Amino acid sequence: MADGPLIVQSDRTVLLEVAHPHAESARHELAIFAELERAPEHIHTYRITRLGLWNARAAGHDAEDMLATLDRWSRFPVPPSVSIDIRETVGRYGRLVIERDEVDGGSALVLRSTDPAVLAEVSKNKRIQPLLIGNPSPDTFVVDAWARGHIKQELLKIGWPAEDLAGYTPGTPHPIDLAEDGAGGWKLRPYQRQAVDVFAEGGSGVVVLPCGAGKTLVGAGAMAETKTTTLILVTNTVSARQWRDELLKRTSLTAEEIGEYSGQVKEVKPVTIATYQILTAKRKGQYAHLALLDALDWGLIVYDEVHLLPAPVFKLTADLQARRRLGLTATLVREDGREGDVFSLIGPKRFDAPWKEIEAQGFISPAVCYEVRVDLPAGDRLEYAAAADDDRYRLAATAPAKIDVVQRLVDKHAGERILIIGQYLDQIDVLAEALGAPKITGQTPVDEREELYQAFRVGEITVLVVSKVANFSIDLPEASVAIQVSGSFGSRQEEAQRLGRLLRPKQSGNTASFYTLIARDTVDQDFAQNRQRFLAEQGYAYTILDAESLAA
Repeated sequence: MADGPLIVQSDRTVLLEVAHPHAESARHELAIFAELERAPEHIHTYRITRLGLWNARAAGHDAEDMLATLDRWSRFPVPPSVSIDIRETVGRYGRLVIERDEVDGGSALVLRSTDPAVLAEVSKNKRIQPLLIGNPSPDTFVVDAWARGHIKQELLKIGWPAEDLAGYTPGTPHPIDLAEDGAGGWKLRPYQRQAVDVFAEGGSGVVVLPCGAGKTLVGAGAMAETKTTTLILVTNTVSARQWRDELLKRTSLTAEEIGEYSGQVKEVKPVTIATYQILTAKRKGQYAHLALLDALDWGLIVYDEVHLLPAPVFKLTADLQARRRLGLTATLVREDGREGDVFSLIGPKRFDAPWKEIEAQGFISPAVCYEVRVDLPAGDRLEYAAAADDDRYRLAATAPAKIDVVQRLVDKHAGERILIIGQYLDQIDVLAEALGAPKITGQTPVDEREELYQAFRVGEITVLVVSKVANFSIDLPEASVAIQVSGSFGSRQEEAQRLGRLLRPKQSGNTASFYTLIARDTVDQDFAQNRQRFLAEQGYAYTILDAESLAA
């Protein structure tokens, strides 16, 4: 396109002109294989990474598809070096495959390639060589049975991602059906059905859907496809109970078939819902609950919010490679940089539906995003300037000047359901008292949390002050305003969760409003740029407001 919105550069960065009339179309196609790095007002910068290309390839996009996107929207010809690099990088995926084969009269795990040079290269790697225990033919190495996950991690690190075709244990069969009622109105949405189908075809992998788009129903659909005992890993007990309620409502499962395995309850049933915390809990230096992983012959393991999967669970996942695995998430971004481990151990991205596309279909609520910049009073500014580096973010994020701005926003949206979200407990206490509103933190008992959430849903409470415990899997469909006063150092994954609290479709049909309060000229503002990258990745524009403009 002679006047396209993209400029592709030889260092594999891509510039997107935000104001261009075709910017949205180009963004949606580019996001399939490129990651947004910077998102200032006018020009967004994407980077084409190896992992992004391999995830796209695993999801069914080949190099010619990706190059066609660049050619279609680029203002200038794509540099030949970029075209060659994309073809060669994408071509690496699948050159090595992991399969099951007959070796010496028995079934064995093998690493195979039709390219002898590639096989020779990887077999001589000092971290991979100990995992190979035989070489029965020129194109085949036998892989130690325990090392299926480990070898995939190591191959990815050296740039040769293996396609895992070794199959999965069926697990113990267990009847599970979706309780769809086409006439009555409930059935899987088209994108949910597509996500289930591509997962079933691939056997393991990650489905990326926005919060509010029904990831739980994709999990239920995958369970109905596999019809086997299932272990579901979730972020917390509230999420576990919401999964249980949805499965009872949407499937043929009964209460006697679903168990909860958490800090409070230890049930193992054909479908068991466990928290990440219980799996990573230690007693006398040992993981105390690993027996859960072998308690039944699981045929499917579902990882909810896979971007939050604790690092210790990756080792456990490496030992679960013979079982089907489904990761569910709103974003593949991990703040610890372990996206490669998700790719290797859970599986590649199988399905990714852009947020704005689902919004356009009416399945999630539209939202407008605002960054409200607050000036620190002279005294607070001096305290901030004199503080140690480790203390500056907390001082800026919890600035008392934000309290008055929150009150003005609450007044502006009187009558709507408003969530006020913060990171620091003392700040939450002050806000709850100033607004006369109830609060929910990690110290709030689970039963009390559920009572407050229900009161909010039915309108008995219209303002709720919450800590980061409300980031995950909380179903509050009528929330139409969120005011974020502090967060985890500009975390993009947290931004996905918090914005997601507003995206459930609303009976009122209102557009949701998402506000973030930022202390001007502080590290609070610096971290905000990272959050903005997430909003821009998903196609959400944000407006910068001065707090003074909110004055009545």
